[in-house]
Amino acid sequence: MRIAQVAPLAEAVPPRLYGGTERVVSWLTEELVRQGQDVTLFASGDSRSSASVVPAIPEALRLSGIRDHIPSTLVMLDEVRRRADEFDVIHFHIDTLQFPMFSEIFAKCVTTLHGRLDLPDIHPIFRAFPGMPLVSISDNQRRPMPPVNWLATIHHGLPEQLYRFTSEGGRYLAFLGRIAPEKRPDRAIEIAKRSGVPLKIAAKVDPVDREYFARNIEPLLDHPLIEFIGEIDETKKEQFLGEALALLFPIDWPEPFGLVMIEAMASGTPIIAWGEGSVPEVIDHGVSGIIVSSLDEAVAAVSKIDRLNRRGVRERFEARFTAARMATQYIETFAGLLECRPSVAMPERFQPRVLQPTYLSGHAPGHAAGSNPSQTA
Repeated sequence: MRIAQVAPLAEAVPPRLYGGTERVVSWLTEELVRQGQDVTLFASGDSRSSASVVPAIPEALRLSGIRDHIPSTLVMLDEVRRRADEFDVIHFHIDTLQFPMFSEIFAKCVTTLHGRLDLPDIHPIFRAFPGMPLVSISDNQRRPMPPVNWLATIHHGLPEQLYRFTSEGGRYLAFLGRIAPEKRPDRAIEIAKRSGVPLKIAAKVDPVDREYFARNIEPLLDHPLIEFIGEIDETKKEQFLGEALALLFPIDWPEPFGLVMIEAMASGTPIIAWGEGSVPEVIDHGVSGIIVSSLDEAVAAVSKIDRLNRRGVRERFEARFTAARMATQYIETFAGLLECRPSVAMPERFQPRVLQPTYLSGHAPGHAAGSNPSQTA
């Protein structure tokens, strides 16, 4: 199968530092190649892959200091569109910017939605182009959506040997990811202080969240139990997660997936998480982690998290969240799309058209098409 993978341009594939979507694209691309597929990766020029790489720009935009990603992404999409006949399937990981440009060939397109879908700002484009074949990364992610063309839910997966299993947990709690209001690092800090267990925070601070960090989080860091490390790369992440007593995932939003949860599981480290978004789909309560709904429950969970068997945590990862499983599901989904291609041909009502004002009634203009997908991981 000839597959085009179209990646975000915020980070390289794989990213040098933080970048959830780009890492998933890398793991999926490498595993598709390993399973015998002919893959072309459209990404930034500093990407590394065993697939054929088509560099859309010289280097990733975030580390280049470029904030508006739409112009570069449109140039990349124009190249993909001109070469569309070279591929059996074109797989997008860039939100929705491609919908109008590829509406006439939806029958060979698949878009994996990596971000939150509960914001009404983004729904007009799904109503306008309901024929785009979509993949969700959790069942919960689908709930707010208008009727669209869902093909499958495919949970993320990572290479089985990427993280070394650590049989003995450490004496600290870990918080890994982004400093952002919806990630609730303030909850993690409060859990550590109330439980008396040290907390290490390895997280990046995006420009949009710098004011939140300075006003709400930085004042909380001056405490002997709290250590702020900052953004870490892949090599440091293995030790950071593997040597933790538990990962704290105290989110306050409908998390589409939560990649850090399966990274912790791969290390054998259990998770204490709020039961929002995809969390109940990812964590087997009482096996790979403890799902809570309050600070009191989270503090209580710290005292009993070491009762969970770390080998059992790793086994849940191996059974459910490997890159091999993820790639196999995508291949099956692509094959199903190709088999029913005649019936997937776009009805006339799905062709490009001028939207009537009713499609936009009550909704502010959205920014989803040009957003940075890596922000949502």
